[in-house]
Amino acid sequence: MTSQFNRIITLLRKEQGITQKQAAADLGVSQALLSHYEKGIRECGLDFVIRVADYYDVSCDYLLGRSTDRNGLTLRVEDIPNPDGVKDSIYKGSTLPTMNKKLISNSLNILFDKLAVSQNVGLINEVSAYLSISVYKMFRLLYSSNSKNTSSFFSVSNGRWAGYSSAAMNTAEANVEAILAGEEVAQGPAMKDTSCFAMTSQTLEQDYRLYANSLMMLVKNSEKRIEKMK
Repeated sequence: MTSQFNRIITLLRKEQGITQKQAAADLGVSQALLSHYEKGIRECGLDFVIRVADYYDVSCDYLLGRSTDRNGLTLRVEDIPNPDGVKDSIYKGSTLPTMNKKLISNSLNILFDKLAVSQNVGLINEVSAYLSISVYKMFRLLYSSNSKNTSSFFSVSNGRWAGYSSAAMNTAEANVEAILAGEEVAQGPAMKDTSCFAMTSQTLEQDYRLYANSLMMLVKNSEKRIEKMK
C-alpha cells in the first residue's frame, strides 16, 4: 500500500465530518482497525480499498495517490486547462516546461481568488511581494549566468541581491503569517476572521473546476520534492 493511502482516507473522512467510529461501522471493520489503517500501522487488502472508494465516491487510483483527480483521471499536458493562454512549448521532446507553467498559472488563479475574497489589502500585497521576489530571484540567476549580459540591468548590486531578496521574501512570509494569526503589521490590518479560507478538496473541485486539478498536482509534486530532502 502506498504511503498516501492512510493520509487520503483520513482526509476524506475528516473533510466530510464523519467520525472514525461511524466510518468503521459503515465499512464493516472495527474502529481500532480503521485507526491502524489511517495511521499507516497496518496495511489493508484490495477489497477494503474498493469499499473505501465506493464509500467516499472516489477512484482507487485517487485513494492510492496515483491520481490527483477524484475520478482517477491521469492528466496529460494537453488535458490541463489553459484559460490564460500559456504557450505550449516542447524542449528536446519534453512538454514539462508547458505543464509546469500551466500548473503554476492555474494554481495562482485559485490563490488570488481566495485572497480577493479576504478583502485584506495587506495580505494581498505581502503574498504578491513574496511571489514577485521569487520570480525576480530565478530570473536574475538565469540572466546573470551569461557573462555577456550587463549587470546594470539591475539596481541592487551583485554582492547584496541574493541575501537581501531572501530576507525580503522571509519578511513577506512572516507578515502573511502574522496577518493570518490576527496581528496587525505595518503593511495592513490583521485578519480577525479566516472563515473565508475554509476549504476541502471537494469544495475546491466544485468551486474551481478548471483549476483545482492543477493545484492538486502542484501540491503533490511539491511535496514529493520536499520529501526527498529528508
